[in-house]
Amino acid sequence: MTGFGTGRAAVGNEEISVEVRSLNHKFCEVKVRLPREISLLETQVMKKVRDSLSRGAVEVLVKRQTAGSVVASPVVDLALARQYQQAFSSLAEELALAETPSIQDIVTQPGVVRLGEPTVDLESAGRALDLALDQALVGLLRMREIEGSAIAAELRIRLELIGKIAEEVDALAPQAVQQYQQRLAQKVQELASGMPVDPQRLAQEVAFLAERTDIAEELARLRSHLQQFRSLLDSKEPVGRRMDFVVQEMHREVNTTGAKSQHPEISTRIVALKSELERMREQIQNVE
Repeated sequence: MTGFGTGRAAVGNEEISVEVRSLNHKFCEVKVRLPREISLLETQVMKKVRDSLSRGAVEVLVKRQTAGSVVASPVVDLALARQYQQAFSSLAEELALAETPSIQDIVTQPGVVRLGEPTVDLESAGRALDLALDQALVGLLRMREIEGSAIAAELRIRLELIGKIAEEVDALAPQAVQQYQQRLAQKVQELASGMPVDPQRLAQEVAFLAERTDIAEELARLRSHLQQFRSLLDSKEPVGRRMDFVVQEMHREVNTTGAKSQHPEISTRIVALKSELERMREQIQNVE
C-alpha cells in the first residue's frame, strides 16, 4: 500500500530528519539513502522498516544536521609533504637553482592538505535516527491503515457479489441436467426414426452426465474459501499473501466449474466470477 511519513529528532549535537515513502509491491523492498558519514546505520534502518512492514517498495531518506559549529578540520599528510619537499629539493640541486621549495609550494600539491571527515557521534546519531524513524513509520502506517480500510470495504462488496453469483450457478445446475436430458431424448428420437427408445438406457446416459458435470463439490469449496477470506479481512495481522493464495484457490474452483458445465447461463456467470476474482487479485497486491 502507499503511504508517507516524516520524523525529526535530536540527541546531543546530532539532529536527524527522516522521510519514509511506500508504494505497492508484492514483497518488502527497502532502499535507504543516508549521509555518507552515518552510512553504518543503514542496517539499523532496514531492520526497523522490515519489522514494521511486510509488503511495499519502501524508500527511506535520512538527513543529518549538527548543532554548533562545523566540525570538519584540515588534515595534513606529512609523509606526502616530505616526499614533495625532497623531490623539489632534488630538482633544484640537479638544475643548480638557488630556490628552495617553500611551504606554499608544498601545501598546494594534491593530497597534502585536505578537509577531514566531520566528526560524528555515531551513538547519538543512531538514537536520534531511531526516534525520527519511529515517528515517520507511525505516519506512514496511519496512511496505509486508511487506504486498507477502503480496500477492505471494496473487497467485502466483491465477496458478496461472488457469493450471490455462486448461488445462481448452484440453482442453475439441476436445470442444466434437465435440459440435457430433453435434448438427448429428442436427438435419440430423431436418430431412431420412430423406433421405440429404451428409457432405462436413456436414464443411464443422463445419470452419467449428471455425475460427470456435478459441480456441488466445487461450489462448496468456493463457499468455504469465501468464508476464509472474510476471516482474513477481520484479522489484525498482515494477511496479503494469504489472501493472494485464497483467491488463487477460488480461481481454481471457478475454472473447474466452468469446465464441467456447458450450460450457457452458467458459462455467463463463470465469466462474471472470473472478472470479480481478477479485480480482487489486483486489489490484494496492495494489502499488507
